[in-house]
Order: sequence, then C-alpha cells, then structure tokens
Amino acid sequence: MKARSLVFDLFGDYLRYRGGQVRLRGLVALMGCFDVPEATVRVVVPRLRKEGWLSSHRDGRETVYALTDAAWELLDEGRDRIFNRARGPWDGHWNMVIYSVPETERALREQLRKKLAWFGFGPLSSAVWLSPHDRGGQVLAAFADEPAVRLDIFRSRSAGLDADRDIASRAWGLAELDRAYVDLLQVYRPRLPVYRAGELQGAAALVERMKLVHDYRLFPFRDPDLPPELLPEGWHGRLAHEVFLEAHGLLRGAAEDCVDALLGAASTPEQEAG
Repeated sequence: MKARSLVFDLFGDYLRYRGGQVRLRGLVALMGCFDVPEATVRVVVPRLRKEGWLSSHRDGRETVYALTDAAWELLDEGRDRIFNRARGPWDGHWNMVIYSVPETERALREQLRKKLAWFGFGPLSSAVWLSPHDRGGQVLAAFADEPAVRLDIFRSRSAGLDADRDIASRAWGLAELDRAYVDLLQVYRPRLPVYRAGELQGAAALVERMKLVHDYRLFPFRDPDLPPELLPEGWHGRLAHEVFLEAHGLLRGAAEDCVDALLGAASTPEQEAG
C-alpha cells in the first residue's frame, strides 16, 4: 500500500467521522501502523497539499490537515462505486457513448477511456463504449469542460438476450475478472470466522481492514456491475462483494478503537514543526 493512498483511505474510512481533519502527529501515528516512517509522511503530505488534495492550517505550534473539496469529491465517488451495487431489474437497453478525440490529444483520449471504464462502460469498438446502466449524464458532466472531446449518447436494444450476452462477453473480460474474484475469495472468505470471533484487535485490525479495502478497490474499475442475465454461469462477483462488506463491517469496531487510541495519544501538546 502506497503512503499517499493510505492518506486518502484513512480520511475516507476514519477521519471523515472525526471532524474531517487531523493533526500531523496524529497522521504520523496512524501511518506508523503500516510501517510508514515519519520522514515519509512529512514528504507525502506537503506533496498532496501542493497537488491540491490537502489543505492545512496552524493550530498553535501544530499543523492540521484536511482534504480539499476536490479530494472529497473524488473519494466519495470512489466509495460509492466500491460499496454500492446497481439494484433493480434491467430494462434491456444499452446506453452507448460514441466519442471523438483529436489524434493530438492522446493523453485526453486515455483519460476518457479510463473514466468510461470507471463508470462501468466497456468497449464494443475503439470509439464505441456501452453500459447497461444509464450513466451517460455522468460521462457528459465529467468532460463538460473539455471542448476537444465530442460525445454522442444513445440508448438502444439488441436483437435479444443471446445477442446481449454476446455483447457483454466481447465488451468485458468477464472470465479473467471472475478468476480474480475467486482469488480474492480464497484469501478473505476463510478469514471470516477469525473476524467474527474478534480475534484481531488494535493495529492488526486496522491494517487488516485497510488491506481489505486496498485489495478490493480496483474491482470497480474492472467490473461493469452487469445485470444477472448478462453474467456467465457461476459468477463470483456478487459473493465477493458480500464477503467484502461483511469483513469490512466485522473489523470496523476494533479498527476504529485503534484509530481513536492513536489520535488520543497524539493529541498531547507537544512542539512540532509542521
């Protein structure tokens, strides 16, 4: 787990519920659980502030950090994709995005493709992406300030369910994704009895919970969250999501107790050069 990612994760899962800010000494104490030395924290935090992800103010001799609005927006968007799944029946429509980006804007084109994948779209061809979910408005909003990007949004049906399944198999690597879900289940499903018994406490629970989030967080980039009728037989994605949610919840109490203890210990007045 990279130090800068840990900063975001700590804010997202813990610090948001504790005033949304943290003293530098408190952040150093939390990051120490993950073997991140204080010197590294003191390098990473100013970089995040320079990049516009953190704001800071002085409180006496101490520096207090908080996420900026842009950082919270990014964090909340990611949290929604990680913890929530599309609900309700599929109406049978495909939502299609056809884009055009000048050849000179290759970096922008790659950014667009990554964003489309994040919203659950898959490539039917190089410039035609589609999703069973109505998220075209989110794509338009994400690139509203990019005049070089031209986007056309359509809704359409295929010839039937067999065609829909063929489209899904071509637009997403579902077999490879399913194998990745199986690998995740093999790691965390056997640990559920340990979590249920409360055997992990203190820093061990905090680290385990953060590692769980770290291991699961990339799946929303790959998983289009397809309706059941479009998924291959024996799909493990929903089970993996249920195991993730249960494990995350079971570890919550011990992890939060650890955070409170570390922040409490770090609140003792002390001289600091932030």
